[in-house]
Amino acid sequence: MSPADTRTVEARCVRLDAKAENAAAIAPSVERRMLTCGPNDLLIEVKAAAVNPSDVKAATGLMPYAVFPRTPGRDYAGVVIDGPGGTIGREVFGSSGDLGIRRDGTHASHLVVEADAVVEKPKSVSWEEAAGIGVPFVTAMEGFRRAGVPKSGETVLVFGVNGKVGQAAVQIATWQGARVVGVVRKAEAYEGHSNAPIEVIDVSAVDAATRVRELTGGNGADIVFNTVGDPYFQAAHKSLALRGRQILIAAIDRIVQFNILEFYRGQHTYVGIDTLGLSSAATGAVLHDLGPGFGGGHLRPFPINANAIYPLERAKEAYVAVAGSSRDRVILKP
Repeated sequence: MSPADTRTVEARCVRLDAKAENAAAIAPSVERRMLTCGPNDLLIEVKAAAVNPSDVKAATGLMPYAVFPRTPGRDYAGVVIDGPGGTIGREVFGSSGDLGIRRDGTHASHLVVEADAVVEKPKSVSWEEAAGIGVPFVTAMEGFRRAGVPKSGETVLVFGVNGKVGQAAVQIATWQGARVVGVVRKAEAYEGHSNAPIEVIDVSAVDAATRVRELTGGNGADIVFNTVGDPYFQAAHKSLALRGRQILIAAIDRIVQFNILEFYRGQHTYVGIDTLGLSSAATGAVLHDLGPGFGGGHLRPFPINANAIYPLERAKEAYVAVAGSSRDRVILKP
């Protein structure tokens, strides 16, 4: 297919016409829409797209800047079928903070993105696995980029270690040679890939901060990656080493008690990460940093359960599964 043939394409797109009251009330349709590729854009045939919790939150009005009507979806993997010279035929994947929220997204048969938004898909990674990399790994890596990439010899404490961002943080930190301690709320082992053994603290049985001090000779954690937010805010605060950094990406209740004296005497840093604020190009830059990790096998995509793959026509089921806190990485496959 030549660029002249593919400059404009008719795409099958999931559409949300208006905000839903809750996940069960989301009413997606599949429509045919014309997509046009600009001179510096890529037109991608989408092979797989992930469904993230943020997709569902935006659909239910929890993100006031989400526009309607729109096609949701932030993460994708596919083949470039039109674009600048040398790009056609490339197998790529990507993610974004604005796709699917402020402009039409990835839950479609085709997608238009900026040329610098994508990265090469490793040959060893399937389409579904590549589509599932995006938001969790970008969130984890952006957190470390902002707080300081872990160094060999540093201790990283991850609250919510079996969540997708938690697992991505473990992979990145152990790739960099850091020691990782994970926190779970009940007795369970770490479920994900790691480049080194990690210790797991069950907070239903022991106090997290006390145990971290024991494991680190009283020093505490150099970086705390708090993927849960306020329920673990105090435990994370009390776990920090001198000049430690806490990364925050989520909240249930927005307001927390904050001991300013302990904060400045500990010379602590708090880093807030909102990947919805990253453009496609900015997200692409984060993914480029992760490329060597996936290429070298230090980072691995999440396994995809066949039962968690849905066609576009069953998008509602996919959204409800994610809203129900499914631990599967849920995928739409056009």
